[in-house]
Amino acid sequence: MARAVPRVHSAPSLSAALLLLLLLGATDRQAAAAPVVSELRCQCLKTVQGIHFKNIQNVQVTPAGPHCPETEVVATLKNGQQACLNPAAPMVKKLIEKILKNSN
Repeated sequence: MARAVPRVHSAPSLSAALLLLLLLGATDRQAAAAPVVSELRCQCLKTVQGIHFKNIQNVQVTPAGPHCPETEVVATLKNGQQACLNPAAPMVKKLIEKILKNSN
């Protein structure tokens, strides 16, 4: 006489699939909320010696680090363009000193 093979219910595999979907959804939301890491390379490939102070709206100084061996000075101009300034240029040194003096 043939033995009856018990049927495997699809409920455990269905619940496993739902659990997997929930875990993937939670991981996706967590990744979306994580801060965006900037690129690990230098932003400034070419620099200019200086730009007139009246044309500069904002200056961002990024110290040397694992992303780039050089200190980078990026000026946002009043027209919206960005320019990389040479941090060794006398004008740029004066600009950074002025910003540091005003922040204190």
